[in-house]
Amino acid sequence: MKTIKEISSNGFAFTLARVPGSQRVLFGGADFKVYDVDFSAAKPEAKALGEHKSYVTGLALSGKIAVSGSYDGRLLWWDIDARKSIRAVDAHAKWIRKVAVSPDGKTIASVADDMVCRLWSVADGKLLHELRGHEEKTPHHYPSMLFACAFSPDGRCVATADKVGHIVVWDAVGGKSVKTLEAPGMYTWDPVQRKHSIGGIRSLAFSPDGKYVAVGGIGKIGNIDHLDGKARIEIFDWKKGEKAIEFEDDKFKGLIEHLAFQPKGDWLLGGGGANDGFFLFFDLKSKKATRHEKAAMHVRAFVLDEKVETIYAAGHGKIQVLEAKG
Repeated sequence: MKTIKEISSNGFAFTLARVPGSQRVLFGGADFKVYDVDFSAAKPEAKALGEHKSYVTGLALSGKIAVSGSYDGRLLWWDIDARKSIRAVDAHAKWIRKVAVSPDGKTIASVADDMVCRLWSVADGKLLHELRGHEEKTPHHYPSMLFACAFSPDGRCVATADKVGHIVVWDAVGGKSVKTLEAPGMYTWDPVQRKHSIGGIRSLAFSPDGKYVAVGGIGKIGNIDHLDGKARIEIFDWKKGEKAIEFEDDKFKGLIEHLAFQPKGDWLLGGGGANDGFFLFFDLKSKKATRHEKAAMHVRAFVLDEKVETIYAAGHGKIQVLEAKG
C-alpha cells in the first residue's frame, strides 16, 4: 500500500462516504462540518457543504443525497450537487455514533447513545421504525454506548452493536429483533484503579452472502487509560447464533474502527489504531491475518473502490487515498 493523494481534514475526521464510480468523497469530523472533495482534481481541495452543531460522526450516501449524523443528535440531508442542506431531523436524544444506508438507497439507519436505532426514509425523512434492544446502562451501572450499525446485503436486516458487546440483528422491514449475539471479550471493566470501563464493538459488517456478521473492537485492556489491548475481530454465523471466528492480533493494538468484506467474501479488511494507525487484512478460510499495514493516522473510516485497488480513508488529521493492489 502506498499513499497516492492526501489532504488535511482540519482535525479528526470520523466518517466518510464515496460517490460510486468516482473519486469524489464526502467526510465529516471534529470541526462540525461536512466536506466534499474530488480526488481526481490536480490539487484536491475540501469544500464545506455546511455544518452541524457538534462532531460529525456518521455519513451515508444515496445517489445525490447524503445524510450526516452528529453528536448534536440531528440528521441532516444534503443535496450534494446543489451543495446545500435540504432537511434537518432531531433524530436522537444523545450523541449519534453511526449512520448507514440500505443497499437500495431507500432507508437510513442511525444509532446513538440513547441506545436506540432508528430507521428513516431517505426520500422524505419519515421515521419508519424505532429499534430498542440495548440496555442504557452497562452491567456496572454506567451509561452504555451504541457504536455500530450495518445493513445486510439484501437490505432485509440491520445489525446494531454496543459497548458491552451485545449485538442485535433486526428485521429492517418489520422492525422486530430476529437474533441476539454476544461478544463480551471486547468490553473491559476496571474495578480497582478507575472503576470505569472501556472498549465496545466499534465496527460491524455483513459478509457479501449475508451469512456472517463480523464485529471489530479491542481485546481486554490492562490499563484503561490507554488503548493497549489487542485489535480484535469476531465473526458469527448469525442465523445459527454461533461464533465462527475469534481473533486477536499479535502485532497491532488498538480499536478496529471500521470493517469491510472483500466483494467475494474471501477476506476482511479492518482499519483502526491507538496512538498510531493500521490496516489489517484477515483471511476467513485460514482464520489468520495475512497482511499488516501501518497507517499514517488512526483510521476512523474507509471505503474500498469497485476494483478493490484503492482505499479512501479518514482519520486523525488526514483524508488519504491509498493504492492497495496485490
